[in-house]
Amino acid sequence: MSKIVNYSASNTYDTLNKLTSKTERVWLVFHGIGYLSRYFVRCFNSLDPEKNYFIAPQAPSKYYKDNRYKNVGACWLTKENTKTDTDTILQYVDAVIANENIPKNLPLYVLGYSQGVSIASRWVVQRTVNCNALVLISGEFPKELQANHFNFFTPKTKVIHVVGTKDHYFERKNVSAQIDRLRYIFPDIDFRYHDGGHDIDIESIRDLF
Repeated sequence: MSKIVNYSASNTYDTLNKLTSKTERVWLVFHGIGYLSRYFVRCFNSLDPEKNYFIAPQAPSKYYKDNRYKNVGACWLTKENTKTDTDTILQYVDAVIANENIPKNLPLYVLGYSQGVSIASRWVVQRTVNCNALVLISGEFPKELQANHFNFFTPKTKVIHVVGTKDHYFERKNVSAQIDRLRYIFPDIDFRYHDGGHDIDIESIRDLF
């Protein structure tokens, strides 16, 4: 018999740069499977450190990535208890945002990479976060989300989908199907490609602001 128990938990997260009067935009960035947030946030080192402040939540489920039990990675969700785990993770993201106390006048850019696409999208929808941009990189968009879930977006909200032309995680037919679906949900979505694989290509998003 499976049962559920509620309990308190703690988790880390990482930031990059400093939140100052010179900060022009805040990024909430969700890593993919196998990352730790402290390493993932370094992917954005090349963006102007004075103008950009990054917040990188940490997926709670950690594991050893190889048989040497040396390198540690993390995972957001699995097919097991997905809804319950999603609710818990989104509460954690809420706590991260509350802890950061971000000035309301600063633009917010929400970015999901790989598995982080599902968390970024679900958090935006379930918390009705009208961010300045929703950036989806090399990840599968949640199947349950439909066009009406994003009715709170304004015409100024940018939605960007980025994928590498050599990304071995995606078959061409699956990419095409997702593109068609996203185009229906976000008629003004900006599709971008880079000549790489399953990775972060900063040049693909450098002109967002």
